[in-house]
Formats: sequence, C-alpha cells, structure tokens
Amino acid sequence: MDQSVAQVIWFDDLRREDVARVGGKNASLGELISQLDGQGVRVPAGFATTAQAYWSFIDANQLRERISAYLDDLGQGRLTLAEAGQAIRAAIVHGDWPAELAQAIRAAYRTLAQRCGAADLDVAVRSSATAEDLPDASFAGQQETFLNVRGERAVLDACRRCYASLFTDRAIAYRNARGFDHLQVALSVGVQRMVRSDLGAAGVMFSVDTETGFDRIVLINAAWGLGENVVQGTVDPDEYEVFKPLLAQPGCAPIVGKRRGEKACKMVYAKGGPHPTRNVPTSRAERAAFVLDDAEILSLSRSACAIEAHYGQPMDIEWAKDGASGEMFIVQARPETVQSRREASSVRSYRLRDEGRRLLSGVSVGEAIAAGSVCVIGNARDMQRFVDGAVLVTSTTDPDWVPVMRRAAAIITDHGGRTSHAAIVSRELGLPAIVGTGNATHLLHDEQEVTVSCAEGDEGFVYEGTVAFDVEDIDFRSIPQTRTSVMLNLANPAAAFRWWRLPADGVGLVRMEFVVSHDIKIHPMALVRFHELEDATVRQRIEELTSGYTDKTEYFVDRLARGLGRIAAVQYPRPAIIRMSDFKTNEYAHLIGGQAFEPREENPMLGFRGASRYYSPRYRDGFALECRAIRRLREEMGLRNVVVMIPFCRTVCEADQVLEVMAQNGLRRGQAGLEVYVMCEIPSNVILAREFALRFDGFSIGSNDLTQLTLGVDRDSADLAQLFDEQDEAVKWMVRRVIAQAHGAGAKVGLCGQAPSDHPKFAAFLVDCGIDSISVSPDSFIAVKREIAAAEARLASRTATV
Repeated sequence: MDQSVAQVIWFDDLRREDVARVGGKNASLGELISQLDGQGVRVPAGFATTAQAYWSFIDANQLRERISAYLDDLGQGRLTLAEAGQAIRAAIVHGDWPAELAQAIRAAYRTLAQRCGAADLDVAVRSSATAEDLPDASFAGQQETFLNVRGERAVLDACRRCYASLFTDRAIAYRNARGFDHLQVALSVGVQRMVRSDLGAAGVMFSVDTETGFDRIVLINAAWGLGENVVQGTVDPDEYEVFKPLLAQPGCAPIVGKRRGEKACKMVYAKGGPHPTRNVPTSRAERAAFVLDDAEILSLSRSACAIEAHYGQPMDIEWAKDGASGEMFIVQARPETVQSRREASSVRSYRLRDEGRRLLSGVSVGEAIAAGSVCVIGNARDMQRFVDGAVLVTSTTDPDWVPVMRRAAAIITDHGGRTSHAAIVSRELGLPAIVGTGNATHLLHDEQEVTVSCAEGDEGFVYEGTVAFDVEDIDFRSIPQTRTSVMLNLANPAAAFRWWRLPADGVGLVRMEFVVSHDIKIHPMALVRFHELEDATVRQRIEELTSGYTDKTEYFVDRLARGLGRIAAVQYPRPAIIRMSDFKTNEYAHLIGGQAFEPREENPMLGFRGASRYYSPRYRDGFALECRAIRRLREEMGLRNVVVMIPFCRTVCEADQVLEVMAQNGLRRGQAGLEVYVMCEIPSNVILAREFALRFDGFSIGSNDLTQLTLGVDRDSADLAQLFDEQDEAVKWMVRRVIAQAHGAGAKVGLCGQAPSDHPKFAAFLVDCGIDSISVSPDSFIAVKREIAAAEARLASRTATV
C-alpha cells in the first residue's frame, strides 16, 4: 500500500517522525517496537488509523462545516461548552464509515488476531491526537481509551467513539487554552493487542522524579488489574523508586524506595453488561502484598532507562503485566512535560514559618505551599459550585475536572498516587496537591480555612487555618566555589530529593535515628526478641507494621536500608556519611516495644548511648541489624559512597571494641573501600586525637555536645543558655587542636553542627583552622557557602601579604 495515502499502518512501520500521520502516542509505539525490541522493551502488536482516515470519515459525513458552526456558536456565546461538545460528539458517533476505510480496519483487525493466534482478539482501542505530547503541551488523558474490545463491529464502534472524544468538553477547553485550531488537529486510533493485566497488574512509571525533577530516579506506580485505576487515581498504588546510575552494575539492586499502597480495588473484564470493564474489591492478600517483585521492578526500570536514552529526554510510560503469561509490556510512552521544562539552574523554595495543627496527610505533589478556603465537591455535576481561588477537595479527578482545577489554589483528593490524574494535572498547572489522603472529603468542610503544604517531602500535610510561610528563589549560578567542602545534614528520606540540585560536596551527616523513629517506629530488640514480648498491645502493633515480612528483623533492615539509600543516592558518588544510631535510652524507650529493653537513667545524655551500646549484650543484636542495613546499602544496592560514622565514642578501647563488632557483622574498615569516621564530641576525642586517628579515617566535630562537655553546660538548660557558646575560647581551642592533630595523623576533619549556620564568624574561624568540610542544613547551605568563600578570600589575601 502507498504509505502516503494509507489509512491503516502497522506499528512496525511507524517511527516517531510520524506524529502528523498517526499522533504522538501511536508514533511512539511504532518507534518502540522498531527500535527498542532488541533492548528488551516489549510492546504489544497493533496498528493505527491515520489522520487521513479521520478526515476521510469527517468529510464523508460532511462534518467540517457542522463542527465549525458549533464551535462558532460556542465562541459567540450562543452555546455552552457542554452543549457544543455534546452536539459535535453526537454528529460524529452517528456518522457512517466510508466503505473502503471500514474494510481496511476490519482486515487489519483480522490480521492482528491471526498474528496473535486468536479468532476474536481482545484489543485496546486508544486515541492519539496529531497535536498531542508536544514539548510544551501534554494532551495525555484528553481523549478516550476503550479496553477489552472484541470483534470487528465492536472495534469500528470504539474507533468512532475515539473520533468523538476529540471533542469532549475537556479537550475543547484544553485546545482553546493552548491556542490550537480545532480543525487542524486530527485523531488517529491505535488498535493494540490487549495485555491480560486484568489477571495481572499494570501502572505508570516516569524516568524522573515527578515532584523534584531528580533525574536519576525511575518512579513506578503499580496496582492489580487494568492500569486505568492508577491513571485515574481510583486506587492508592504501590510506589517503587530505583536509582538509575547503578542499574547497569552487575549484582546491584538499587531499589531505594518501596511503599505498599492500599490497592482497595482492581479493574477487570466484565462478563456481559454495557461496559467491558468493572471494578471489584481486592482480596486481603492482594492488599497486603507488593504488586511487583524486585526482579520485575528492576526489569521495568531498565526499560524506562532504555526508552529515555533513545528519546533523549525524561519519559512518561505506561506498562502492563500479563497475568496469564507473566510477560511485562510497555503500552505507552510519551515525553514528560513538567519537570523537563523546569529551569535547572534555579529553584523556588518554600518553608513553613510556623506549624499549625495537622488535620490530615497524603502523597505530596509539587513542592509549594498554599492557603485558602475549602470547597468540597463530591460529584462532577456540582462543579459549578466551585469558588475561584479555593482549595478543591474531592474524592478523585478525571479530565472533566480540569477547568475547575485551573481555578484552584490547591487540590486535595481522597484517592490516588503520584501518577494519578489529579497529580499529573496539578504538576502541569503548578499547583500544590495532596492525593490519597483517604478521608479528606469527610474531615474537611466548605469555607474551612486550611494551609496545604507540599514542602516537607513525599508526605504532604493539611494544616488548620492560615499558616505563615516563606518563599525564596535560589539561583545556583550565584553560588561561589570553595576549597572547603560544604556538605548537607540530612535526616528525612522523604525530603531528600528536594535538594538534589544544590551543588553540595556530599552529605556530611545522615541521622539514622530519624529513619528509625519515623519510618520503622519499632525498637530493633523488640524485633530480635519478639517472642519474649509480654505486652499484647505491643505485639499486635508490631504484627500490623511488619505485615508482609516473614522475618520481623527483615522489616527493620529493609526499611532502614531503603530510607538511608534514598539520602545516599541524592549526592552519589560523593560521600554520604551515615551516623549509626544515637538515641538516648529515654528516646529508645519511646519506640514500640522499647520499654522492655531500655534501662531508666537519671542523665540519659551522658548514659547508655552511642558506641557503648554497640558491643553491649543489651543492644548488640540490634546493632547487628543496623550493620546489615549498611551492608545492603553498599553491597546489594551498590551505594559504595556510604561512609559509616560512630557517635559518642568515649575511649580508644571502646573504639577497638566497636570496630571488632562491625567487622564481625561484615563491615570491616578498609574492605571494599569502607571508610569509618568517629564523632568528635567528647574532650577525650580531642586529647587522644592521634590515637583515634589511627583507628578511624576521619572526624566529624559535633559542636553541640563538644561545647556541652567542654564547658560543663547542659545544652537544654534554659537557665544556663547564656553560658552555652560554641565560640567560647575553650571550645575553639578544642576545635583547633583536633584539626591539627588529625591532619598530622593523615585523617580528615569536618564539622556537622549548627554553629556555622548561626554564626558567620565561627565559619571563618573553621576556615582559618584548615577544616576539610562543613556540613549544614540545606536551608543554610547558600549562606554558609558564601561566608566560607569570603573567609577563604580573606585568608588568601593575608597569606599573600605575609
């Protein structure tokens, strides 16, 4: 057939340059099949009707003039959007197929069925507009898709309904807003073998983090059944994050994020009835299980990387797993249209100034904060009630909601994940959104004043009332270079990706205890000795949290490794210094099950903490779990940039004992490049700095504890606050001495306290002492970096004068 006049073209014969002929979606499918099949990217077979076929249908039914007239009536106000859209769609649906075109579609469907070894093949019939998926406009979700279509007549009916969907109310409004001429946009229909994901699973993945633009992550959302529930946000899906740079390394499984979603329902084939699909509840076993195993997660991620590399840009990809054969397929791929357009050299940072009462939480979309009056819309029929500038609260959204979403200050939904319709549209509109809250429509009410915060990591929070917040535009091009390394103090894995654009020299302090208290919540010894627990309530709580883990200690190791891995990935391959747990006994006791394993102390600050716990029979088995997590980070995930740091190590003898216990647990200093640091926060660390330097690769000065123990001042005492001063000459003597002694022994020295952020003169003092690195909180990074650059310039000037 002459390709210039073809009305039906097989995917195999299409390339991405064919957007004008078959639309972005179908051109992309052809590109994937023809170019990436050899790289393991599998796409179900199919064919596409052309733009010419669309115009043939339109002209055979004399619809151009009628469509133009209805649109003119809309523009002049003689028809509403709903009236104009309904009239155009009805005209198309009642149109007759030109005989030649109908025969071409029937013949292609029969051939596809034969290729797949079926008499009447189940197919997906998808719309593909010739203006969709352009770099500056995403038409995703604007036109219809029909699933589980079987038989020639049903295929023709679905194709006609696809044509009609070019003029849904949302599509008309979208093109008007984007300035597209309605009669210059044609529609191609893709007819593709249906993957039996009704028996398996499906979802969406992005080759970039959708919230922060972190370009070294593959984000996968997964749910049981057909993929429409994930796209529409009907379910709360599983979420997986994979670190791309380590995917190609043999033996590495760099899955740094793994969250099990609720997955309350799944879409399956319907048997009879007017609709080919229906939603049914998932079983308890399905809700408790992860949809994909690690091998499937990694396989999908490799496909995402191959597709991204081929297209040379971040991609938005739909996938499906055939439950009958176990095969994994890519069913759509389009350019990602939000993060790929962001300015890479600058970022807008939001920070709450105060913190009100939290009303509810969910999945955070975007990084902004907004406040406004709530408007709860339970049904699309009530959208006319929406008040411009309000916070839209609803169960879930679909493309019909877009006109209202454009007018909102923020969006909150009961259901959905980071790849749901509400999340995707909110990103494109630049609105903060919190999806998957579970019960926002029940807890919030009309005209209630709330603040929506998406600036605190992966979890978004709705606060009561109007909470004050700050907005700062950060231009990375204005940040000076420094000899002294400036690193980040990070604790919260959920917020780590926010800071990937900061030109830091690594992560100078990762507080393990934050992950334990926020993500794990259970005392490690309560997992090691679960059978010894007598409190029934504690046992029940642990059973609930560890559901899905046959080995309860694996719950601790898995969640700790992934939480820490998320932070280590942000600055890879630059170092990420992870401090082993440094809870005090009263803090450990507050963990679930902790009361049974912690002594009561009068002064926990100077008690059973840090290094003394690691070799003690009281906690040694818990420390072994921490070591297992670090080994997993370095050996299985491949994050060899991880450095281990030992806190509150009182004596040289204690250092030897800790290093021996670590070696017994597979963490031997120097093996596979493992570096081990020690916190310098006790005067003994300074006095015997050379001896400690023989045992450790570096020191990290903890200025708070060092000040407290040098001056004998309780840092938490309000009555003694005026005496607590990191710039006291005695403290500065300690800092100056440990730097000199450590350097003399060939060890590195950094500082991870708050003092350089609070006191610019202290930062200058550290530079004068020749410190190797200073680690600060992300919001202080730029100010400290500039202060250090100025201090280095002054030092260079003095040196030159001398």
